[in-house]
Amino acid sequence: MPLITLTGFIIGIVFTKQSRPALEEFGAASWLPSLMGIAILKALGPLVTALICAGKVGSGIGAELGSMRVTEQIDAMEVSAINPFKYLVVTRVTAAMITIPILSFYCILVGLLGSFVNVHAEEDTSFLAFFKNAFSTIQFLDLSTSVIKTIVYGFTIGIVGSYKGFYATQGTRGVGKAANQAVVMAMFLIFIEEVIIVQISNWIRYF
Repeated sequence: MPLITLTGFIIGIVFTKQSRPALEEFGAASWLPSLMGIAILKALGPLVTALICAGKVGSGIGAELGSMRVTEQIDAMEVSAINPFKYLVVTRVTAAMITIPILSFYCILVGLLGSFVNVHAEEDTSFLAFFKNAFSTIQFLDLSTSVIKTIVYGFTIGIVGSYKGFYATQGTRGVGKAANQAVVMAMFLIFIEEVIIVQISNWIRYF
């Protein structure tokens, strides 16, 4: 929460500062809240949250399950007729799919607050007017796409971290390797999923 709060707030301020000069050149500075709403809700919020969670949660899952594998705790569960996949993998993947969408919308809210701080400082725009303009161009498809994105990201982070940890080898060295691979692979897949989901969303919008 502190990491996402800080990151989201800074992104809102910085992106607003960088977008303002370009809009002012075309005399469209009044569209800044709408631009921030579109950019943060549709792209920046979900993506930034997923990348942060991939680094923190994905590596944690990979290291935890990797440690259980190399210390033969998973083998002990199998010997005890307990399904380790059900108790170790499914629970973590489900938790990631539930919490990452929540964190994503929290990041979106914090990012918009950061954007409002900058807009209010420059133009003395009211809180209500800013958020009314920010959500004026947001459609149901945009919200549903963001939700689907974050659920897919959560599944990816959970399943990649669990897979890398579940099949870790080479003792303690393998634990670190599993954690590192979980982060890299999850981030790589998140970027690919971002492109695919955006493309599908655009197809649906045009039809």
